[in-house]
Amino acid sequence: MTTILDKILDAKKGQIQELLMNSIPEQTESSFRPSLFESLYQSERLQVISEIKRASPSKGLIAEGVKPAEQAIQYAEAGAACISVLTDTPFFQGTFDDLAEVARTVSIPILCKDFIIHPIQIDYAKHAGASVVLLIVAALEQEKLSTLYKYAISKGLEVLVEVHDSAELNRALQLDAKLIGVNNRDLRNFDVDLSRTAEIAAIFPFEEKRVLISESGIWNPNDATKVSSYGASGVLVGESLMRSGDVGNAIRSLQVKREVIIS
Repeated sequence: MTTILDKILDAKKGQIQELLMNSIPEQTESSFRPSLFESLYQSERLQVISEIKRASPSKGLIAEGVKPAEQAIQYAEAGAACISVLTDTPFFQGTFDDLAEVARTVSIPILCKDFIIHPIQIDYAKHAGASVVLLIVAALEQEKLSTLYKYAISKGLEVLVEVHDSAELNRALQLDAKLIGVNNRDLRNFDVDLSRTAEIAAIFPFEEKRVLISESGIWNPNDATKVSSYGASGVLVGESLMRSGDVGNAIRSLQVKREVIIS
């Protein structure tokens, strides 16, 4: 049975061929951005990675006319720890231009949110101004995952490694990943369940100076408090912020005092 993730990855191969046909200008300098890991580790309040998200396969159009720079300013002013920018076009209507626009506008960490399966995507993310890239364990064989992880690190980028279950967590730990996100959304069918964070947190090696981020399905302070109690030090939030009429208040309402502080 073909899953949504399968369809996305098939389409991604075509996008990569287009990227390979274009040359990326050499960067003469890159803006300094704080470390996302350091901003999350031992934080007293739950930190928010705020996402710029135009659409999704499960919800269709979310914010078709969003202006990335304006949205990024609202996020940064509200105290977001990082801004995630979707750069997948076929399914999420994002672009590397969106990422570059955000990078020119704010100085906080910026995550390139995409289905990365080739080093050229990391090159484009870096050139557009990202300081963090996402690698999804479910999308990659271990050898390719390791190769891309090392490549991103060699480019001076932080890497958020996304997992869905215990087997994928073990694969992330083999990389010695410090930023690990648990996606509460099953990428095979896009169902959401916050208990995924609880399941991963129960076996997560917090004592090894790593941080756990809960991704997807966070809508309100109750959700934030729940994943914080499991041990998450950050949440990645997109749709609820994009639909919010008051971004600042929405972000601040999620910055709950952490119930579990990593020692």
